[in-house]
Amino acid sequence: MFGYVNANKSTLVESDQKIYQNYYCGLCQDLKRVSGPRGQLLLNYDVTFLALLLSGLYEPKEDVKSFTCRLHPTQKKTIVKSQIMDYCSYMDIALSYYNLLDDYQDDGKRGKKRMADYFEKFVLEAEKKYPRQVAAIRSYIEKQNLAEKSQEKNLDKVASYTGEMLGELCKFYDEDVWNDDLYTLGYYLGRFIYVMDAYEDMEKDQKKCDYNILSFHNEECPNCYETFVRQFLTTQMTECAKAFEHMPILKNAEVIRNIIYSGVWTKYDYLQVKSERRKEK
Repeated sequence: MFGYVNANKSTLVESDQKIYQNYYCGLCQDLKRVSGPRGQLLLNYDVTFLALLLSGLYEPKEDVKSFTCRLHPTQKKTIVKSQIMDYCSYMDIALSYYNLLDDYQDDGKRGKKRMADYFEKFVLEAEKKYPRQVAAIRSYIEKQNLAEKSQEKNLDKVASYTGEMLGELCKFYDEDVWNDDLYTLGYYLGRFIYVMDAYEDMEKDQKKCDYNILSFHNEECPNCYETFVRQFLTTQMTECAKAFEHMPILKNAEVIRNIIYSGVWTKYDYLQVKSERRKEK
């Protein structure tokens, strides 16, 4: 995944920091359970958010345990285990697998192909359990590749591919009263993620002459480019927040709000500071 859906830990109270860490560590251990130690390399913030969101909405039966982490052997860690965590582990593996294959096609690095080959059997397991979601991931990769090859200039169209995919992943059940809100939240969050990723990669992509949807907007109006990006990102998160607030989520609610209203902006703020420092030099 992309790594933009993070918590702003500087504004989280200690109890909420522990909740976030419990799900993060729980996902790490579940990835290990499902696909071995290599699975822990796939751990990311975006899927941790998905675990917090779905657990907050459905409040599944959770098994909370203490364990000793090899990376932090001097202190006990706490993990959350549930059906939701199992689901999120498989979604993490499927997303990572198709991204690895896509990266291999782009740069030809054999290491990524070997990594993808290792996870292939676990993706087949994911597809048996969650065919709709895995199909959505595969379709998203295919559409993005076609957009790059055709040099698609329609931002709404291309950003929606990530939105449609994440909207499907947010729907844990095939039929549920909250599916419309979950899809809407995922859809707008996905669009935010896509443009945030393009914004961060803009300079690198320009140097390499790689496809970047925002390059077309930068060329058309360089003086309004920053304003355009900020407004687009703000609009997506406004809609995402509306969908969240419409759902009856009490469990994990403050952690989720922290991520939606503040955490997702930490990378953007960092890039702004980095840009200002570069200008000063």
